[in-house]
Amino acid sequence: MPTQTRILLVISALLAPWAYAAELPATERFSVATGKPLASDEKPAGEAVMTVYHPPNANGTAVLIYPGGGYGGLVLGGEGHGIAKWFGEHGVTGVVVEYRLPQGNSSLPISDAKRASRIVRCHAADWNLKPDHIGNIGFSAGGHLASTAATHYDKGDANTTDPIEKQSCRPDFSILIYPVISMGELGHGGSSRNLLGPSPDAKAIALFSNEKQVTSDTPPTFLAHAQDDKLVPPANSQMYFDALQKNHVPSEYLKLPSGGHGLNGYKGPMWESWKTNCRKWLAGLKFIPAAQAE
Repeated sequence: MPTQTRILLVISALLAPWAYAAELPATERFSVATGKPLASDEKPAGEAVMTVYHPPNANGTAVLIYPGGGYGGLVLGGEGHGIAKWFGEHGVTGVVVEYRLPQGNSSLPISDAKRASRIVRCHAADWNLKPDHIGNIGFSAGGHLASTAATHYDKGDANTTDPIEKQSCRPDFSILIYPVISMGELGHGGSSRNLLGPSPDAKAIALFSNEKQVTSDTPPTFLAHAQDDKLVPPANSQMYFDALQKNHVPSEYLKLPSGGHGLNGYKGPMWESWKTNCRKWLAGLKFIPAAQAE
């Protein structure tokens, strides 16, 4: 084979994944329960759904996005689809998860989070993702769900015939923005009632107080919380960060001086500050290229 031909073949092989990624649709929608594609406006009753945003400059990292809403609703704009589009500007595949609301059944949101994570990892090759670059982000009660996924994970079922369930659901990193962490007195009463019911026992409160569930295997975590947040006390982030540090988990806690809960309605200097620092943190851990952190 002529040398020039061999060079062209090597170049084509190197570029092939990126060319394939460019051919992916801009967005795809899936049933979390079945893992099957849905029409863009389809939402099966009583099911969780996920929307995948494929950026044209994909860098191999994906993030599952859990909007807040106190486990009684979902803030899909500022804490969902808007975040996916922002991540896409920096080469990250965003996956907005519309998880089921628990109404006292605490198993529903976390089962949806685990299944959605497995689906993304199962599609890693199809979507040009690195299977060890799949993390999550959550806001408020969605931050509780993201931290639950980071502390209540499993490595998958090696004996199942379902290729999705074979996958690990452990996030490779977590980003928690003004998160609910505790189900105790320092948490958020509405989130606790919606997740655990009106009269949870001490065991359930402890199980879902995620500052108590951190281990040395908990994923690297970035936290941001306004110190004047009256709805979800910043003590939630502090307790989780302290537990991460105690267990020597790579972690960063950005204490924002103002902005309250929601950081001034998802705009302004405090909102931009966590995004800037989060990108730098991801680049520092090699989850995104340094150029895409700018």
